[in-house]
Amino acid sequence: MNVLAIGASTSSKSINRALANYAAAKIPNAVVTDYDLRQLNLPIFSADAEENDGIPADAQTFRDAVRSHDALVVSLAEHNGSYSAAFKNLYDWVSRIDTNVWADKPMILLSTSPGGRGGATVMEAAKATFPRMGAALKGSVSLPSFYDNFDKDAGVTDDSFNAALAEAIDQLA
Repeated sequence: MNVLAIGASTSSKSINRALANYAAAKIPNAVVTDYDLRQLNLPIFSADAEENDGIPADAQTFRDAVRSHDALVVSLAEHNGSYSAAFKNLYDWVSRIDTNVWADKPMILLSTSPGGRGGATVMEAAKATFPRMGAALKGSVSLPSFYDNFDKDAGVTDDSFNAALAEAIDQLA
């Protein structure tokens, strides 16, 4: 199974990218593609930019990546209770190509943060909107206090998260 892992952050030390890749690697027989948002070159979305310059090539590249994979693991960074600006901008651009952004692909939705809520606010927003945009959600899990519950060598050290992730993976497979 070809799995696209997306950490919805542009930080070079993204904890959400680490979490997405960790979770994707746990899927049996997965061939994981790590999608790095830092490689994208997208102007801030506006109707004027679209009218004047069209859809940026990197928006189409992302859309093609989603469509060429069998499943998605998306881990959302939370910035002030919402999506990171870079991810929201990408999401906006891709939705202009096709409102079925997630191409009806099975998805595991994750979030984490250094704090105790684990990105719970952005998770709720995504759970409400992603299915309307073509996500076939198979499970969602927030990991609070990332630095207390994740080890760079061992991965997630929280048993309840690992159990919830295993259940989501079962639903995906």
